[in-house]
Amino acid sequence: MAANPTGRAAGSHQANSLIGNCLPAGPPAPRLGNSPKSDIEIAVKFISTRGRAPSLSFADTVLTGLASDGGLYVPETLPQFSGDEIRAMAGLDYRELAFRIIQPFASGDVADDDLRGIIDRAYSNFRHPAVAPLVQSGPNEWVLELFQGPTLAFKDFALQFLGQLFDHLLKERNERVVVMGATSGDTGSAAIEGCRHCDNIDIFILHPHNRVSEVQRRQMTTVLSDNVFNIALEGNFDDCQNMVKASFADQSFLPDGRRLVAVNSINWARIMAQIVYYFYAALNLGAPDRTVNFSVPTGNFGDIFAGYLARKMGLPIDQLVIATNANDILHRCISDNDHSPRELVHSLSPSMDIMVSSNFERLLFDLYRRDGEAVASLLADRSAPMQLDPDVLQRAREVFSSCRVDDARTVEVIREVFQSTGYLLDPHTAIGVEAARRTRHSAVQPMVCLATAHPAKFPEAVARALPTHKIELPPHMADLFERAERYKVLPNDLGRVHDFMATAL
Repeated sequence: MAANPTGRAAGSHQANSLIGNCLPAGPPAPRLGNSPKSDIEIAVKFISTRGRAPSLSFADTVLTGLASDGGLYVPETLPQFSGDEIRAMAGLDYRELAFRIIQPFASGDVADDDLRGIIDRAYSNFRHPAVAPLVQSGPNEWVLELFQGPTLAFKDFALQFLGQLFDHLLKERNERVVVMGATSGDTGSAAIEGCRHCDNIDIFILHPHNRVSEVQRRQMTTVLSDNVFNIALEGNFDDCQNMVKASFADQSFLPDGRRLVAVNSINWARIMAQIVYYFYAALNLGAPDRTVNFSVPTGNFGDIFAGYLARKMGLPIDQLVIATNANDILHRCISDNDHSPRELVHSLSPSMDIMVSSNFERLLFDLYRRDGEAVASLLADRSAPMQLDPDVLQRAREVFSSCRVDDARTVEVIREVFQSTGYLLDPHTAIGVEAARRTRHSAVQPMVCLATAHPAKFPEAVARALPTHKIELPPHMADLFERAERYKVLPNDLGRVHDFMATAL
């Protein structure tokens, strides 16, 4: 099948050989067997990565978030698509493709017509008709623009869908819930945008005070809806995430009849929605008749885990590149079996300033052959160094490459790509592009770099790279810096945060 990318070609770059402190992936894993079509129609059950919580339906999983044993929910079985079934998806628009990928997971809990409506509403306000356009950035190298949604970040793909899904499920159950989430910058605004119009949701988002860009903060704090509450926590993202997890473990601070629902990528529906754009990009570049590889700016591991699942569902992916900034715990884990926490560094790519990657647990569950007890033991103390068993590490390396890119090189990449192609990268995407060029082991297979945010969200990094370049926000956000803000600065104290939430409700 000939490649038929959606988007505009821009410039040329030679693929680099392996250099620097990056680890290449090993040979591709064997293709998984294909289940009969009838298997895809069976309602999927969801189980915890710790193995001690009851299995749940799709709807209950979406409305539960964290499992009662502290684990994360994953599908008990994955739908499988044969080469012919994937080939038949070629040419589908994004909405129809999303229905084909998501329907096997939601079957039994969400009627097909309702699911189509949820998907149509979720992607109706994306700015580009392709929803996720591809742009060529070098020979057989492509940027997948995932910032065409309302908040200019890839989180819109999952959270516009999740907001619509929440509204549908809660109306059916006549229930009102409290959404609580932590953000390193982009999740918060996308979650607020997805939930602000929901009749049955109050949403509280915690972000690290003075550790997100001004654009990211204002996207959250200028939404003045009565059901939206922003908390600036005096700490880092990991502190915010730990507070959310502690709140889910003890919800006694909530008024009677209310419960917490998760919007962070601990919520399975977010991972599920992100699987779609891996299929979309690969199909537009010739899959399943060509293998297509991906480089993913990685913080909480949800986005790249979606790519791993797409591979397990039958999409021909050889290499998934974990691209990290100076907060490189995942790179160290894959390259040196060193998963030891270090002091968090404030970088030019703040959405990746994460040391405890929640969704890595989902991968570990798979790598440890779905042994929940082994995962629970491994993660008993997240503050302690962790080493993977040698066979587990080898299985990870069969799929994943890894690379660390610091701020100085990030700025250079933004400048170099702009000067050679005229295309402007945000700092997170620049890290993905650099990691791809250092680690790719095939110039024949297309490499897709996920563009996780619009460069206008990170003017400091752009200004360092291109001091004279003026970057504008899209028209729908042109007055962002004139809008009134509303948020509460709170200490890193669980009791104070719970008191604020209880009073607000």
